[in-house]
Amino acid sequence: MDKQKPTKEQEMHAVEMMIGYILRIGVIVSAVVIVIGMLLMLMTGNGGYANGMEPHTVAAILAGVVALKPYAVIMLGLFLLILTPTLRVAVSIYAFAVERDRLYVWITTVVLVILIVASIIGYLGN
Repeated sequence: MDKQKPTKEQEMHAVEMMIGYILRIGVIVSAVVIVIGMLLMLMTGNGGYANGMEPHTVAAILAGVVALKPYAVIMLGLFLLILTPTLRVAVSIYAFAVERDRLYVWITTVVLVILIVASIIGYLGN
């Protein structure tokens, strides 16, 4: 049997479908995590932290999630929601590399670097 090579249109459709799945899964997972945090908050009656003492670092959020602190679980869900488009950009780099589209690999890599630098600046500015 002779396999036909996929056309450029078929390859682009496959990339668009993969990116769509990533966005859907990221939003659904983050929404589920946020809802779990809200349910924990309703069950416990508080956020798990004293007023003004919410977690502000990734390590503090993860420690709070391990301790099942509702506010930390909600923060994790929000963090996952923020990471979803960044993951989409990273997967796009891979998809364009597979297609051997150098221009889009470079453009998307620059976008990813900008996203990462902006996130680091925002994290350090807190």
